Formats: sequence, structure tokens, C-alpha cells
Amino acid sequence: QVQLVESGGGLVQPGGSLRLSCQGSGRAFTTDAMGWFRQARGKEREFVATTTWSGGGIYRTVYADSVKGRFTTFRDNGRNAVYLQMNNLRPEDTAVYYCAVCRNDQPQKTDCDYWGQGTQVTVSS
Repeated sequence: QVQLVESGGGLVQPGGSLRLSCQGSGRAFTTDAMGWFRQARGKEREFVATTTWSGGGIYRTVYADSVKGRFTTFRDNGRNAVYLQMNNLRPEDTAVYYCAVCRNDQPQKTDCDYWGQGTQVTVSS
């Protein structure tokens, strides 16, 4: 049974940093597109980032325009985990963050088959 468990959320001041972790179990995700989404209160769940196998041990990353230059996603296949490093956080980044196993590198919600339970990130002074 595939499971994804996020951790690392919390309260941070504007300009601060957080690193989210997504621990997978049930199978390896080495060649899967691993995605991050977020959902702010009252809003739709939106794409944040993906890391996707490109072959030859290379992974490509794709980011939403709103997080480019501030967020970085990377993976540790030995740990079956994927991470989202978030720097220079803004109040508008406040949301529940989810990791997911997806079928392409610019997924809609419906392109992802497995989801974690989410972790709350609050950016506030």
C-alpha cells in the first residue's frame, strides 16, 4: 500500500525558511514524478513543484511562477523521500502543503494518484 507522509510545516515569519519532507512507503518512487501542491483556505489546490526522472540519473524540476527562485524540490531515493526547501517565505505562501505521486511534470490535481495528508505552513509576523 502506497503511503506518503509530509512533515516539516509550522509557523514562520516573512522572509524565513522551512523544509518540508515527504516520506514514501509501499514501493519505490525513483522514476515517478513527485509533486508538491498547496491549498490555501477557501482556494483551490494548486501546483507548486515537481521533480521528475529524465533518465541517466537526472531529474528535472518544474516550479510554479509564484515560487520560482524561492522554492527548491529535490529527492533522496535512498530514503524514498522528497523535499521542498522554501526560502524567503511570504504570507501568501500560507497553505496546507501536499506531496503526491503524479503522472507528468506539470500536473493538474487529477494527474496525481497518491497523496499525503498535508502539512500546514503559516507565514505570519
